[in-house]
Amino acid sequence: MRGRRFLEHMSDVYVEAYGSDLREAFEEAGLALYETLIAGLESVLPKEKRMVEAEGYDLLSLLYNWLERLLLLFEIDRFVGCRIRVGELSEAEDYRVKGEVWGEQYDESRHRPGTHVKSPTYWLMEVKKEDGKSVIRFVLDI
Repeated sequence: MRGRRFLEHMSDVYVEAYGSDLREAFEEAGLALYETLIAGLESVLPKEKRMVEAEGYDLLSLLYNWLERLLLLFEIDRFVGCRIRVGELSEAEDYRVKGEVWGEQYDESRHRPGTHVKSPTYWLMEVKKEDGKSVIRFVLDI
């Protein structure tokens, strides 16, 4: 009961990620980001683990900051993830998420570049319950 799909959008990448709970939906959202950056995410091996944390003042800002941290991991460290596990996600007064990302350094000889992502956006962003599952929708600016 988890997954991700790319929705139609005229100029950017519109993503829907879902799971049985918010943790799974955040994991799928992160994988959708990496799937956008790397064509053929199956070429990425889980060789290293990185810890990623983000905070926000509500669920939308938490999602935005989570995606931004994952993107910065790629842009600055050239690290691409292929597996994500969210260990902690707080929806209370202090919105925060902590997770582990497994992957490896980007290797031009093995990883085909996908679409360059400038940033996540708040445009069309949603975090909600739908049909008994947690659903996230967001746009990546390309």
